[in-house]
Amino acid sequence: MKIKIYTTGGTIDKIYFDAKSEFQVGEPQISGLLKEANIAFDFEVESLLRKDSLEMTDADRRLIAQRLRDETTDRILLTHGTDTMVDTARELVGIEGKTIVLTGSMQPARLRVSDAIFNIGYAVAAVQLLPPGVYVAMNGQLFDPLHARKNVAEHRFEMI
Repeated sequence: MKIKIYTTGGTIDKIYFDAKSEFQVGEPQISGLLKEANIAFDFEVESLLRKDSLEMTDADRRLIAQRLRDETTDRILLTHGTDTMVDTARELVGIEGKTIVLTGSMQPARLRVSDAIFNIGYAVAAVQLLPPGVYVAMNGQLFDPLHARKNVAEHRFEMI
């Protein structure tokens, strides 16, 4: 089974240079993380955007949706910034015949303490096991994007 992984930026790929500097969205981190984990499945990574999700526009979401519709692989993992992940997931609802799982992290993958590795592993399992549909995989849970939100104060996702 092949998994197509699309990256859009977000905290998972952020680089902080020092306490006084702004962040930059760097190269996608997921390939390196999967190789370090010694994964045993076929995957391909393609970077669509390198943006903080707060900077994403409706046009960006339409671009993502069209690219995923056109994708021939039926198992898709999308890394995304957490602030507008649910908005993008809602744009993807209705894409038929594909299992699409969105994930991200609250801390950059490059940091020693980050939820990125766990969230990616959880999303990889989910995309292989779930039936076609659109899902958000965060904090050890799966969410229907039509009934989910990010709880900023608690640094987690929850059902609404």
